[in-house]
Amino acid sequence: MEIFDFQVKTQTSTTRNTPAVPAFFSPQVGKAHRFFLDLDPSPRQCLTVVCGGLEHCAPNYAIRRNTFSYHCIEYVIRGQGRLTLGPCTYALAPGHVFAYGPGIPHDIQTEPSTPLVKYFVDFAGRGAAASLKSCRLDGGGTATVFPADCLSPLYDELIQSGLHAASGNTRLCTMLLECLVLKIATNTAPLKDTETRAYATYQRCRGHIDGHFLRLHDLEQISAECGTNSEYICRLFRRYDHQSPYQYLLRLKMNHAAIQLQQTSMLVKEAALLVGFTDAYHFSRVFHSVLGLSPAEFRKLR
Repeated sequence: MEIFDFQVKTQTSTTRNTPAVPAFFSPQVGKAHRFFLDLDPSPRQCLTVVCGGLEHCAPNYAIRRNTFSYHCIEYVIRGQGRLTLGPCTYALAPGHVFAYGPGIPHDIQTEPSTPLVKYFVDFAGRGAAASLKSCRLDGGGTATVFPADCLSPLYDELIQSGLHAASGNTRLCTMLLECLVLKIATNTAPLKDTETRAYATYQRCRGHIDGHFLRLHDLEQISAECGTNSEYICRLFRRYDHQSPYQYLLRLKMNHAAIQLQQTSMLVKEAALLVGFTDAYHFSRVFHSVLGLSPAEFRKLR
């Protein structure tokens, strides 16, 4: 497998209206969908997106860089590969997210039999490093997101906005980048061997709650059906979701009830029974604590 050591530079545009084409993109890409904004941003300006896209890697895809001009977040949606960031090497698979930037050596290679398909976004400016730190990807970080496809809609919207030549699209791309960083922060767990089993248990428990929230009532029932100690489940949810499993369960129940109250003529007591509350008054209090409005006030918003 031939490995390309790319120089980070850009080719000069032939016309004022033709965007410069970055020379650091790998030629070992079968298909790509990319956009380019300002490829030479001022280091004094605020956070700004430089370019981004979706790449279908060829079987011989391999990149080795000692540094990079911009900060970058890449996200694998298909295929297998290998990533080396500094002294650490990781296996790449769908749902894996990683970041690199100035002064961070990185080596990315695909598995020839299952080539990588991955999104990327390059950005710069004041606040770039802080954005990576907020989602724990600073210093060349790696993570996995759950569910594995949860970032695709944001990346797709980012690409469409970057390709749309309208006033304000640069600012829109930056706002979408900020949403992406927040999504990673709330849907990620570090890729460390010591946490693999713990995160898998968290995923299994959360998936069980997602699939059975209408009939689940309390933490004890959740822990019994998941075959896991209730205290351990609480620790996992605090670590990966910043809330208790019961709070997560209540939010699912109240969101479902809210949809019924908004889209149907269902009575409050009927909505309460639907999500497992026999006491309509208690249901109303929980509804207000979760969504900030009583069921009656929420219904008036229609």
